[in-house]
Amino acid sequence: MKVAFPCAPEPDADQAEAARLLFAGPVDFVKGVVAMDGLPAADRPEVCFAGRSNVGKSSLINALTGRKGLARASNTPGRTQEINYFTLGDHGYLVDLPGYGFAKAPVAVVAKWQALLKSYLAGRPTLRRAFCLIDARHGVKPVDHEIMTLLDRSAVPFQVVLTKADKLGPNAIKPVLAQVEAELQKHPAAFPQLVATSSEKGEGIAILRAIIAGLD
Repeated sequence: MKVAFPCAPEPDADQAEAARLLFAGPVDFVKGVVAMDGLPAADRPEVCFAGRSNVGKSSLINALTGRKGLARASNTPGRTQEINYFTLGDHGYLVDLPGYGFAKAPVAVVAKWQALLKSYLAGRPTLRRAFCLIDARHGVKPVDHEIMTLLDRSAVPFQVVLTKADKLGPNAIKPVLAQVEAELQKHPAAFPQLVATSSEKGEGIAILRAIIAGLD
């Protein structure tokens, strides 16, 4: 059975304001984790952000929280080599995962953090949803299917977030949305809504905040 993947709707005024207040509250960096035994206690819900190197994970976290320097953004693919934890008040954790795919780092280092990424996704009981970031200019690539397949096997629901959507016009993004929808038909763990965002312009940020705030 074919599943539709429409763009998520705008939250109502109450939902938007509650989410805005949540993200305007305390958000703090906790730690960078390089091994599973270094993870914080699994004592609250968490959501994670996964994507190819340089897809814009750090920029998106900064846009969500309204704090430009919270997550370190870099023009060098593969700079984020740890699982970075941030508290979202007492509500939960935001988790910035190492970029997967191409990275300017030694092969052994890449292998180590990719193994950590897979262990985390397969074994974190408090993980409520993974947000898979896809560059709106390029759509789903073969390397994205690797992480999505891992999420399928781990029974972790994931939702695709298109980044850099401002780089495309309304007509140009339509074939990208169609390509992403077609590719997601292959993944049973895919949540049936997309979110198109621009960290630079603020597009889709209120929608994504409301989605995260609504997860328990």
